[in-house]
Amino acid sequence: MVDRRYEQLMGIPIVEAPETKELVRELRKRLKLTQEQCAARLGVTFSTLNRWENGHAKPSPLALKSIQHEIEQLGEQGKDLLKSYFSDRERT
Repeated sequence: MVDRRYEQLMGIPIVEAPETKELVRELRKRLKLTQEQCAARLGVTFSTLNRWENGHAKPSPLALKSIQHEIEQLGEQGKDLLKSYFSDRERT
């Protein structure tokens, strides 16, 4: 198991890689955006978002914070995603 104390202390959201692609895809679907639109909203390129959704790469800690922020902006529609992918300690 990886030591996650540093990430927790720094407030970095922790999401395991196999779950990342489902998280990114579900967020994009709930926002009703294309991959290009979602990538622009998160401040990344289309190819980066595509690699995340296909499980070939995972978001950086900064990108995870952006993803978490977008989910929080969904309000009630995003509560289940926050609960499933982010622990209570990591939410602000």
